Amino acid sequence: MIQKIFSQWNFMRAFRLVMGIAILVQSFLSHDWMLAIAGILFTAMPLFNFGCCATGGCSLPVTKNNQQKETTYEEVV
Repeated sequence: MIQKIFSQWNFMRAFRLVMGIAILVQSFLSHDWMLAIAGILFTAMPLFNFGCCATGGCSLPVTKNNQQKETTYEEVV
C-alpha cells in the first residue's frame, strides 16, 4: 500500500490531490459537511491512485496493422 502511494506520480495526479485538499479546506471553513465527504473522496482518489482510468480500464487496445496500403489520388479539374 505504501508503494502504491509513493509511486507513479505525475502532474495530473498531484493537481488532483491539491484540488481535493482545497475542497476539504473550503468545506471545513464553510462548515459544509456534505462537501467534506466529496473532498475526502477527491483527496483519496489521487492519493491511492484509483478511479476510472487509473488501472487502464478506459484505454483502448492497440491494434497493430503492418499492412501498407497504397493511396491513389485523382486529379479534379
